[in-house]
Amino acid sequence: DGYDSPELIYAFNIGEGSTVFQGDNRFRLDNILFFQNRLEFRKANKFFIRAYMTQEDAGDSYDPYATSLALLEDARDQNSWAQVYVKYWRDSIDSRIDDLGYPQLQLDTFPFFFDNEALDEWTTEFQDSLIFWHSLVEDWTNNGNANISGIDSLGYYEPGSALFNQRFNQLIAAKNNDEEAGTRFFDRSALYHVHGEYIFEPVKWVDEIRVGGYMRWFRPDTDGTIFVDTAGTTITNSEWGAYVGAHRKLKDNKWILSATTRFDKNQNFDLVISPAASVVYTPADNNYLRVSFSSALRNPTLADQYLFLDVGPAILSGNLNGVDSLITLESFSDYRNSQDPDTVRYFNIDPIRPEQVQTFEVGYRTTLWNRLYVDAGYYFSRYTDFIGFNIGIDATFGVSTVEDFQVFRYSANSKNTVRTQGFNIGLNYFLNEFFTVNGNYDFNELVESDPDDPIIPAFNTPKHKFNVGLTARNLKSFFASPDNTFGFGVNFKWVDGFIFEGSPQFTGFVPSYNMVDAQVNYYINSISTTVKVGASNLWDNRQFQTYGGPRIGRLAYFSILYELKNN
Repeated sequence: DGYDSPELIYAFNIGEGSTVFQGDNRFRLDNILFFQNRLEFRKANKFFIRAYMTQEDAGDSYDPYATSLALLEDARDQNSWAQVYVKYWRDSIDSRIDDLGYPQLQLDTFPFFFDNEALDEWTTEFQDSLIFWHSLVEDWTNNGNANISGIDSLGYYEPGSALFNQRFNQLIAAKNNDEEAGTRFFDRSALYHVHGEYIFEPVKWVDEIRVGGYMRWFRPDTDGTIFVDTAGTTITNSEWGAYVGAHRKLKDNKWILSATTRFDKNQNFDLVISPAASVVYTPADNNYLRVSFSSALRNPTLADQYLFLDVGPAILSGNLNGVDSLITLESFSDYRNSQDPDTVRYFNIDPIRPEQVQTFEVGYRTTLWNRLYVDAGYYFSRYTDFIGFNIGIDATFGVSTVEDFQVFRYSANSKNTVRTQGFNIGLNYFLNEFFTVNGNYDFNELVESDPDDPIIPAFNTPKHKFNVGLTARNLKSFFASPDNTFGFGVNFKWVDGFIFEGSPQFTGFVPSYNMVDAQVNYYINSISTTVKVGASNLWDNRQFQTYGGPRIGRLAYFSILYELKNN
């Protein structure tokens, strides 16, 4: 049988393009290239062995956020900007504050002090004035002339000016590393992967045994613009894995038992063994009860291990070797307010480790009255060494002040058990052969065992969301040939608001949102063609799905599908 004969497949894919991408920061991907070669030898339901190589080239990609900061710093550094701001404030605002009865330093006692209670009351009463004055002085600082010797009166390069364009082009042409101090990314990384699997014939007590394994080699090459591969440092990373699984059907296929074990090893971490098992019971036709236990791991990514990327507010760093003596954000803020060194609190971060999870899941699928299709499930997961982020400060202190400091965000594991749970249900009700009402609901929740755990989990999942829709198909046309049919679909989606945790400047609340998707299709029988017109977010309800991302509006589309038929 030709369909059962082995196949040899070679495939080559190439992709290129330019876009704006938001991850740990907002990046301009310009003239990026991707190449993939794949070679596979396989026989359906028996075996396969496949190998592929993926390579990439970042082209002219750069970091717009870092570019804007560099342009500002180049035009006027923070110290110079502060000098201009303070001079404007003293010249134009101090007298207005005095006229409003600003609390004065008490000079009749020693040590001298402010009446903090009076100061708090004054600040609360004139908060609007302070906000207005700040915006006024900020605008003067950026655009005015403070007549300070050696400081340019304009606080930034005018966009579109020759000076702006010259400096901008210099920055995005130079690499984002210590040697070139630009904002362009260099990335010519490669991934090599080999994966094989074999299915053995049935043996006593087992209907099928499936054995497989893989090897993977990572070869990042970023010249210090993304990872720590600068100054001649070369990063290499590899991992391997193997798995064996079997299943057995019992009592006229009413019971299906399955079990699997995986073995995974990354060169930088210990071997992890992940067992799994499931039971599917069919008490009656079209009724399925499933119960499963599974375990899995998530090896730290190359970014979790080797990243070193300055995104402005913080340096995002991998954590292969651990970190000592970081300062907590809260205690650093307390120190800057009090200048009391006893308020400073230090902490360490252990080297990153693989994340492991054990999940229990139960579900039921059935069809009621030959009209209502129901699929419901619940899961509970328990994570150890949950991978997230810790934020801390590395600072140098002088006699009575901070001489220098840098905020870091390190990949880190939670020291506590992290739990997630969720429930989902999907319903399809067939009104008749033409109309179907459908809906689904999802509940997902992250439960941290210790509310004081400093880990930032980046769960980034709404707690509640649902869809409700109506579809129609094969409706007879009333205005053309009776052989033609048409259909439509309308769907309403609602997503609960949630906290999105990314890099420091892209962490915040994503508000709840809803949208309506709709489409109409018309099938012309005589030419075997379907014409479809539709839109997602039909009412153009603009919203964002990641904090700091763009608001997404309506997307309309039109398609024509012609079907080739053998007559």
